[in-house]
Amino acid sequence: MKHLKLTSFALLAFTLFSCSNDDSGPVNEEEVITTIRVTLTNGGNTITLQSQDLDGDGPNAPVVTVSGNLDTSTTYLGSVEFLNELENPAEDITAEVEEEGVDHQLFFDLTNSLGTITYDDVDDNGNPIGLEFNLVTGSSGSGTLTVTLRHEPNKEASGVSDGDITNAGGSTDAEVSFPITVSL
Repeated sequence: MKHLKLTSFALLAFTLFSCSNDDSGPVNEEEVITTIRVTLTNGGNTITLQSQDLDGDGPNAPVVTVSGNLDTSTTYLGSVEFLNELENPAEDITAEVEEEGVDHQLFFDLTNSLGTITYDDVDDNGNPIGLEFNLVTGSSGSGTLTVTLRHEPNKEASGVSDGDITNAGGSTDAEVSFPITVSL
């Protein structure tokens, strides 16, 4: 498996990997993920979190942006999008993750009790994928939201269907931490 690993600054940790299929069945071509975009929507309020690395394996750190603060005690509909912007036009990897949902799962780690996240989509076996989710914020504070895409996790392992990555196994295809602020 080809790995593309990038490191960001301070509290941000960002790692991107290519995605491959280790099954003995048909071999999928490896995909490069340059951009991870998380969209959080509450009515007319949309917050976008994005990590973008347009030089791939190059020396430049990914650019991580967050368009605004989240409101306290608010429910956001969330979605995650994966792109390969080294292609022209950009290749949308999200559809492949969804099509191969039984082999992929996103995990979310929201620090400092800033809120809770629940899955809002499932694969063909009724297990979560995580491309769609709900985020309910708590009280004011700051922390990070880490989004991890795992390839071939053990979705039947204890806690995995609830979003606990501890027993998931598999390999990490992409991971990024976004700085998050929840305020009044």
